[in-house]
Amino acid sequence: MASCPQNSILYNGTRCACQVGRFLNVAANSCITYAGNSAIKTDSGIDYYAISIPKNILSFDSIKKFTQSQAVFLEATLVMLLSWLVFCFFLRFMKLGDGRNVWFKIRWWISRLDVCFATRHWLDDQKLVVKRKTELGGTFSIASWILFTGLFAALLYQLIAKRTIEVHNVKATNAPDLASFRNDVEFNMTAVSSMSCSNLRSPTTLLSGSSGFLEDKFLPISDILNVSCHNTSLGPTITLKCSNCRLNQDFMSISWQFVDLPNNPASAVGFQFNVTAKDHIRRDHVSFVSGTLMNGSNFDNSPVTFRGTDTNILIFNLFPRIYRSAKNLRLIQPLFHEFVPGSSLRDTSQLRASLENANDGLINTTLYVNYLSSYIIETENQNIIGAVGFLADLGGLYCISMGIFFYLLVQCEFRIKRLRNEDSILRRIRNRRKAQEHWDKVRKYVMYTWNCSALDVDNHSKTEPGRGCFQLPSGPGNGSVRGGGSSWKRKQLRETELSFHKQVSSEKALKHKTGGSAKAETKHCIGSKDAVAIQHQAFALDDDIIPPPPTLELKSGSEIELSDIQKNFQRLYDYNVMLREKFVATQSLLRDLAAKSPSPTTERQT
Repeated sequence: MASCPQNSILYNGTRCACQVGRFLNVAANSCITYAGNSAIKTDSGIDYYAISIPKNILSFDSIKKFTQSQAVFLEATLVMLLSWLVFCFFLRFMKLGDGRNVWFKIRWWISRLDVCFATRHWLDDQKLVVKRKTELGGTFSIASWILFTGLFAALLYQLIAKRTIEVHNVKATNAPDLASFRNDVEFNMTAVSSMSCSNLRSPTTLLSGSSGFLEDKFLPISDILNVSCHNTSLGPTITLKCSNCRLNQDFMSISWQFVDLPNNPASAVGFQFNVTAKDHIRRDHVSFVSGTLMNGSNFDNSPVTFRGTDTNILIFNLFPRIYRSAKNLRLIQPLFHEFVPGSSLRDTSQLRASLENANDGLINTTLYVNYLSSYIIETENQNIIGAVGFLADLGGLYCISMGIFFYLLVQCEFRIKRLRNEDSILRRIRNRRKAQEHWDKVRKYVMYTWNCSALDVDNHSKTEPGRGCFQLPSGPGNGSVRGGGSSWKRKQLRETELSFHKQVSSEKALKHKTGGSAKAETKHCIGSKDAVAIQHQAFALDDDIIPPPPTLELKSGSEIELSDIQKNFQRLYDYNVMLREKFVATQSLLRDLAAKSPSPTTERQT
């Protein structure tokens, strides 16, 4: 007993055999239980997704691995939609400020995204419909597109997963139809056991016949099949190959035996099979059926050992199929029909008695094949969603997505009045900021060109009364201009200076002739490319009182216009002209007095 493998029994005093339901594992020198799966697997050999979608571009199986159903797309859409609405809701609690903070910029750009409801906002009676972009409209526009995108993804998933149905048509066959089926069929039968191919007695004949005939035919097996055997880790495997087979008979039966050898009894714990069929020319598609048979009709899954004179019968069906969607591929489909167990042993005493009985030293196995050639099954894939149906579904999803949020938009603007004109608030803040930026640019330009430091106002465009400047370019009696400027500016300033001197000379002559002050109306142009002329009344030249500087009139808010700025510059310019005339008149008077009064040297001589 010491020389026997583990989990074995002793019979005939000196010989060893594995226990019931176990077979010898040579590598471990132990009798083990077969742990294979007894499920039957069947495949038609046609992969419809591989036909229409290249694997290197898109693998639908990998998509289904992560997305088991449409619920995944719908859940992701719901999460994104709620996140967007919550973000926009909390964003409304942030202060807008003066339009320079990040919250105003985010809310402004959300309002710019109002692409779906720009002309659908609340309007009073008899108001003209105009395009208005509001923050609420931008929120609901993006929300509608998120919902539409999620529903569209779910529609595409449904289109890919269930775009076709497999239609089976059964028709009666005739001789030409059966003759067109040329398949290579292969049967692989493995006896799960401790035996080897040495225990096999190969079959030499097969039984073939047709229903309706009284006599069956025994044919040499070599005329139809090629028989071979090879050893595997599970036991001997018998291979029966039929090349370019034709379904011209109704059934075929083949039998073989395993017999006892010294120290290697004929016993098995199960049978493993794999039957394949493929077209003789187009060999890229293979239909098969495979599985393992362990305890026959015993439903308690208790282990058994097959041994004895009763035959174990494995019954298979073969029927022809035509795949119209695969270029009329003709393929024989194998199916497992039934397993009829033969002699089997369920306890140790029965096994020891069978091992000691020479008449039980064999395993009979029969392969029975039915040719279901009376009918042919035609398989065709038909699209259940066409182009028109897809467009209809797409249009329906778009209408649903837009309709839901349009209804919410109308209800919000109807019940909350402050939402009806919220676009004007954002535009007013933005326009005020833009106007302030433009005014700062103009002020810096004037300060750089005419050295007007008095225009240094605050960010709210508030100007103190009585402050302003307009310095003339360099010339006789004037200071230098800060900054060179362009040649066009210098030329324009020289022309202004010449006209100014001519005007002063003519006014002096007129004053001497009339003997008093005079009022004159002149036209002056200031740094405008279009040379805008502004009619104004010159300041009166009073010898006693110098009037105060003119007040700059600037409108508050974002309604400052270029014409107001030009008028203020013109008033400053007129005031400077008046001061220069006063200065020239005073300078002339001082020179006259200095010329008429005697010098100190003349008085001493006198």
